[in-house]
Amino acid sequence: MLKSIIINFAGIFNSRILGFIRDLLSANILGANIYSDMFFVAFKFPNLFRRIFAEGTFEKSFLPAYKKAKYKPSFAFRVFVYLLSIIVVLSIFVNIFSYEVTSLLAYGFSEEEKQFTAKLLSINFWYLDAIFIVTFFASLLKYKNHFFVPAFSTALLNISMIIALILSQNLPKDKIVINLSFAVVIGGIAQVIAHLIVAKKLHILRILYIGSITKHKASLELFKKNFLHSMWGNSTMQISAFIDTWLASFLAAGSISYLYYANRLFQLPFALFVISFSNVFFPKIVKSNKDNFEKIKLSFWYLLYILLFATIVTFFSSKEIVRVLFQRGAFTPQDTIITSQVLLMYILGLIPYGVAKVFTDYLNAQNKQKIVSKISTISLIVNVLFSLILIFPLKVLGLALASSLGGVALFIMSIKEFGFKEFIRFFERKYIIYLIGVVIVSIMVGILFNYLLSFVEF
Repeated sequence: MLKSIIINFAGIFNSRILGFIRDLLSANILGANIYSDMFFVAFKFPNLFRRIFAEGTFEKSFLPAYKKAKYKPSFAFRVFVYLLSIIVVLSIFVNIFSYEVTSLLAYGFSEEEKQFTAKLLSINFWYLDAIFIVTFFASLLKYKNHFFVPAFSTALLNISMIIALILSQNLPKDKIVINLSFAVVIGGIAQVIAHLIVAKKLHILRILYIGSITKHKASLELFKKNFLHSMWGNSTMQISAFIDTWLASFLAAGSISYLYYANRLFQLPFALFVISFSNVFFPKIVKSNKDNFEKIKLSFWYLLYILLFATIVTFFSSKEIVRVLFQRGAFTPQDTIITSQVLLMYILGLIPYGVAKVFTDYLNAQNKQKIVSKISTISLIVNVLFSLILIFPLKVLGLALASSLGGVALFIMSIKEFGFKEFIRFFERKYIIYLIGVVIVSIMVGILFNYLLSFVEF
């Protein structure tokens, strides 16, 4: 299991580093203005679905049902055709009504801005079709204990967008964002090809072929029952970010970009530690028939230590991190100040969102997707209510803070469902001592890291 976690960590780290290079170029070439806002809105919608599919929803409902399926080839093939058909129809619908969808996503945009954003959305949305195919094959690869390609192939999207930015840097900004949109789709296609190559080697394509010709018709009832609940239950953070973007469209130009850049920094530790761990932890716990209490306890402490370290270090050095990564070209010192403040509001939710993942993964593995859905609904309601309250006094900062408060609600409800008495059993003396040590070390590293970054100039 440790080897698989390391592979996932390395793959996601590689992808995130490339993602930051992409964002660095984007900040330098586009800055934080209406053109970057329009692209991020257009990219946000398919990216919302990408995160929902790739970071939990499909896998959390598919693998438990796949394990129980009597006719696995038939089940896998039918699920693939069933969902791909729905996504293709959805993509066609969004392309036909791209302006109407854009008007909902960015209600505060002007008429001209909506028209151009709709054009970008029509291109970007086809990425969703590619990423579903990727997610489907990635789930089967993980079930066969192959984690390398699912972890490392995500870098292909960033590579495609980096190339587009470099080739387009001297073009007008409207041309740059159009080229970026095509690069998103090309990156998705590259990911599909990578997964198909490995799927063929591991005979997964053969399994699907057998499923397509077999006379046995596997039931999809358990999968259908859990899928919608899983889609909602594993997407609280993504929907929260989507709501942030919509509300930010009513604020000053650049607000959407501040949220985007800050959220990207928030997503680095979340993806590196939470997602990489979940990608291994969930398939293992699904296939396990043993008592998983010890696994859950160790997972809780592992994530708490790591996320606490990341939170404290970010708290001490947020401004310098943003300055070093983004402050150049069209990205101004004022943009740095606001983005770093937004980052601090987001980072408050790192621990509750991250640790809650351990317990929601456990509930999903027990086919309790409906319960996870209810918990996430409460979390989302808390987020929306605080967004509406805090947007007036705190503007863009209030939106990020509301997201973190939604994470706190998610954590509390997840613990309640898992069982407070069971959760209390986690707190052994040695873990408390380690916790104090992590806090002390984190503060020292945070202060030192901020000091060292202050000397970095570009």
